[in-house]
Amino acid sequence: MAKFNLKGKTAIITGGGSGIGKAIATTFAENGASVHILESDLNAVNQTLNEIQKSGFKAIAHCVDVSKYEQVLDVVQGIGSQESVDLLVNNAGIAHVGTVESTEEADFDRLYSVNVKGIFNCIKACIPLMKKAGKGSILNMGSVAASVGIKDRFAYSMTKGAVLSMTYSIAK
Repeated sequence: MAKFNLKGKTAIITGGGSGIGKAIATTFAENGASVHILESDLNAVNQTLNEIQKSGFKAIAHCVDVSKYEQVLDVVQGIGSQESVDLLVNNAGIAHVGTVESTEEADFDRLYSVNVKGIFNCIKACIPLMKKAGKGSILNMGSVAASVGIKDRFAYSMTKGAVLSMTYSIAK
């Protein structure tokens, strides 16, 4: 018995190769969605894809670095040329342990690129297709760290705060 009905819907899920993203991709597929997984880890996404397809559901893997707009745009436009883009789940993200003093600039930049810019890139690529179709939903994955800030998760907390603010800025 389905938890909810996504039959006829197309869902793009970032970071669907493991963890929460894998659970979302699997659940959406089990509930009828055509699932497109955007993931930078080819081995992980292939494992998720195999599990979904072995269960008799539809999913397609796309090896994409969400921090690179052109990669995201190419994949999203390709999906949009074949089917509607009904759902975007911005789940891709990375973590880092460190205070403001111990966080290196390279770590800060890496977290910002994936956790903030990656979400922006996916939203920017999907919104024109959703507006043209007159429908669509975007789910941005956040964290309690967005509003409480965690001392030894300085850069991660900052990125999740940005995701929260970005979400508020585009919500209707």
